[in-house]
Amino acid sequence: MAGHSKWANIKHRKAAMDAKRGQLFSRLTRELIVAAREGGPDPETNLRLRLAIERARAANMPKENIERAIRRGAGLEKGAEQFEELLYEGYGPHGVAILVRVLTDNRNRTVAELRRIFSRHGGSLAESGAVMWNFEKKGYIAIRPDGQDPERIFEMAIEAGAEDVEISEDLVEIYTAPEDLQAVRQALMAAGLTIDNAEVTMRPKTRVALDDHATMAVMSLVDALEELDDVQQVYSNLEISDELIRKYEAQAA
Repeated sequence: MAGHSKWANIKHRKAAMDAKRGQLFSRLTRELIVAAREGGPDPETNLRLRLAIERARAANMPKENIERAIRRGAGLEKGAEQFEELLYEGYGPHGVAILVRVLTDNRNRTVAELRRIFSRHGGSLAESGAVMWNFEKKGYIAIRPDGQDPERIFEMAIEAGAEDVEISEDLVEIYTAPEDLQAVRQALMAAGLTIDNAEVTMRPKTRVALDDHATMAVMSLVDALEELDDVQQVYSNLEISDELIRKYEAQAA
């Protein structure tokens, strides 16, 4: 969260991912299927599929699983589920705006699960358009500095066409116009930088900062939403400090 992915990138350590590998592979498979269905099976001409493949490889998803999902999505293999891509809007505790992107084969099941999780954590689902106005679609690139000067990464990103760059302790987050994502990504890779994550995201136009207790409550809601099988991504306009993320991780360990 913290805009978009600082929360997701920092909190999902390898050990946590390993513990949920079955769920992770299911989520990646759905993304591969839908990307191939919408843009075709060739990652050279389908950026969404290319990025999905890279995320699957980074998670050590077996090559045959990746290829099978792409074939199913492209209609080249029987048995492909008909997933719908939907974006739900809601409010977390203290009125924090939340968007939930899902890929589901049963929207009635999904909305019931979302409503249950929101309610249990002091939030609620909202009508279409209730919070969407506060988000805009952006290209997103995350880079871990790993000893490199974050300011230099900032300069390279802006030179490559990025619109904005945010620097925190463990991550450099780069935002682009959606149509510029691939060009900026390629320029940074050509400069020798390792891309930790690249995707199209929903970035909040304004953010809210709460006290520690309230922030933890919202983070618990987001965590619970991310546990649902149908949920691909959760976006929020909650501002979260690096210190609070570390505190939350320590409690969850």
